[in-house]
Formats: sequence, C-alpha cells, structure tokens
Amino acid sequence: MAALLARVTTIIGLLAFLFLVAAPPASAQSVNPTASSVKEEQLLNALRSGDTISGRVSIPDARSATLIQPEGQGWRAFHEGTLRWIGAIAILGVLAAIVIFYLTRGMVRIEGGRSGRTITRFNGFERFVHWMTATCFIILAISGLNITFGKSLLLPILGPDAFAAWSQWGKYAHNYLSFPFTIGVVLIFLMWIAGNIPNRTDVEWVKRGGGLFGDDHPPAYRFNAGQKFMYWVVVLGGGAVAITGYLLMFPSYTTLGGLQTASIIHGIVSVLFVAAMIAHIYIGTIGMEGAFEAMGSGEVDVNWAKEHHALWLEEENRRVSGQAAPSATPAE
Repeated sequence: MAALLARVTTIIGLLAFLFLVAAPPASAQSVNPTASSVKEEQLLNALRSGDTISGRVSIPDARSATLIQPEGQGWRAFHEGTLRWIGAIAILGVLAAIVIFYLTRGMVRIEGGRSGRTITRFNGFERFVHWMTATCFIILAISGLNITFGKSLLLPILGPDAFAAWSQWGKYAHNYLSFPFTIGVVLIFLMWIAGNIPNRTDVEWVKRGGGLFGDDHPPAYRFNAGQKFMYWVVVLGGGAVAITGYLLMFPSYTTLGGLQTASIIHGIVSVLFVAAMIAHIYIGTIGMEGAFEAMGSGEVDVNWAKEHHALWLEEENRRVSGQAAPSATPAE
C-alpha cells in the first residue's frame, strides 16, 4: 500500500511539473507584441493618405515622437527642387543681365571728367558699418548657397571628406556671423532711414532710367531711387533672413510646422537677396566710375556728385557755406 501511494504521488508530481513547464507565464499571455506597434502597412497607408503617425518617447521633446509628418515631404521637395530653381533663375538671370548691360553700355563714366575736387559722402562710422555688414553678408551668402547647391555642384569636385569639412566650417561661420550681420542691418536702418523715404524725385528718377541709359542724369538727393530700393532690400530682406534664421538656430521657440515655414521663407528671401546684392556690387564697382570711392575713401569727385546727386550736392554746398536753406541769411 505504501509503495502504491508513493508511485501515485510520483506520477502526480511529474504531471504537475510538466504542466508548469508547458504553460506560459500569465503576464506573457496577456501581452500582444503587435498591439502597440506600428506595422509597415500602417506606415504606407499614412504616406498615401497624408496622416501623421507618432510614437512614444521618454525625453522632454515630444516632437521627436513624430514618425511621419506629411508636411515634411513637401518641405524636402521644396529644398531639393523648387528652391534650387528659384535661386538659379534669380542669380543667373541677374548675372546675364549685367553681362549684357556691360557689353552694350559699358561703365557709366563721369561725363565732365574728374574735377580734382572732392566732397565727403560717407563718414568713417558709416563706412565701417557698411563693410562689416557686407563682409558678413558675403560669407553668409557663400555658406548658405552651399546648403542649397553644394551637394550637386561641389561634392563631386571636392569629394565626401573635403566637402563635409567645408560644409561644417561653413555652418559655423553662417551661425556666428549672423549676429554682427544683424547688428549691421539694424545700424543701417537707423543711420540712413531719413534719406531713404520715397518722394516725388524718385518717380522722376525712375521715369528717366536713373541715368543708366544715354547721357541723361536725373537729379537726386543723397540717395536716389535705385539706392533707396537697395536700402529697403537690405533692411527688409536682412530682417527677414535674420528672424527666420534665429528660429532655425533655436528651434525650441516654435513648432515643427513653424520651423518648416521659417526654412522656406529663409531660403527664398536669401537667394533673392543674393541676386539683388550682385547687381548692387556691380554698380558700385565696375558699373559706374567713381562710385566705389564713396565707400572706399568716403570722398567722391564733385563732378560725379553733380551728375548723380545734384540735389544733395546743392544741400551740402549750402550747409558748408553756413546757409540752412536758400532763403536763409548768411551766418555772422
């Protein structure tokens, strides 16, 4: 009897052991490994329908949980296609116009020749602000164009390693030089706002082509209509690229959609800005005799001032002679 009882006990124990081994843990039975997962089919459907799919993250930035953001597809298409076309058309178009103009018109000469007498056009502080802003702009333009065109134009020439190093240093320069550039734009706005308000003289200047065609030189005050246009391009365009650029540099201050919008605005305004400044550089150097001296030494020839800024020259002559206005009495 004892032997039978021992045998039954052994069989029951063996069965209990087999049951424990074969049965899965209760916790494993209650979890479906695919219930909280995103399947490939869901991702493909989201791409087709334009839905947003987000996961779960433990870091504070909840935006990093986004797996699919439909607007990102349009943003990438814009930067890899549309922006390049806008930039190429604007910049190459301006360069082509400059070449055609130079070949047909040549340098705009001082008709009366140099008088040998000069007048101060810009003081030292004005020239410092101009050149500081201009230097920063040139480096910002080169490093920014590298982001848009570098992969297709420079990468095949430089190779991956050199292009990566060039782009990294370009990024550093782009970020840090944005601060003195912004300061320069603000100072330019404050220094020259009084002389850059449009008036009736500008309308007549535009009607007569600004003296760029033929021998006609419409009178202008310190800044003519063309220079006023460039002034507002610098102030408004520089302000736009500065604001959008800082949003991109400090992304925590806006949303993901805001970053994409800022990036698009930054790209469009930047390439148009570069195109406009190419025209400005041409006129200020080889396009017009005596123009570079205004920002070089700060002194311009009196005959140059008489042809291009006759009204400003009259004001300066009255000021130097001690008269506040044509009808004012001489100072004692």
